[in-house]
Amino acid sequence: MKPDHAIVLFDGVCHLCTSTVQWIIKRDPHGYFTFAALQSAIGRTLVEEHGLQPDALDTFVLVEGSSCFTRSDAALRVAQHLAGGWSLLRILSLIPKPLRDWGYSIIAQNRYRWFGRRETCMIPSRDILDRFLQ
Repeated sequence: MKPDHAIVLFDGVCHLCTSTVQWIIKRDPHGYFTFAALQSAIGRTLVEEHGLQPDALDTFVLVEGSSCFTRSDAALRVAQHLAGGWSLLRILSLIPKPLRDWGYSIIAQNRYRWFGRRETCMIPSRDILDRFLQ
């Protein structure tokens, strides 16, 4: 991992999650974020290195340096690095973490039912392939 980059680990078969990755890429002109599916070998390794259970995750994970963030903390940290006014979402950090994570969990637990699921992990197009860890 490059020291000036962060890694977003996401559910590669979730339509909401893969759409979110595409959305982040469009708003990350400097390429701060790289990506890997939680189901990939590197995704599983990174999750385990940070003491998380790879088969029990219903969140995306943000790895920045030696730090690891999940749920609403990960989402708010991602927003801080995006172009446009997205960094203003950090005001949501004033909401107590248990309440923020509760809202996040409702969406995460229903993501396949509400947004659908793929049979296989997302395959990035050539123009964004360099943003994905192999």
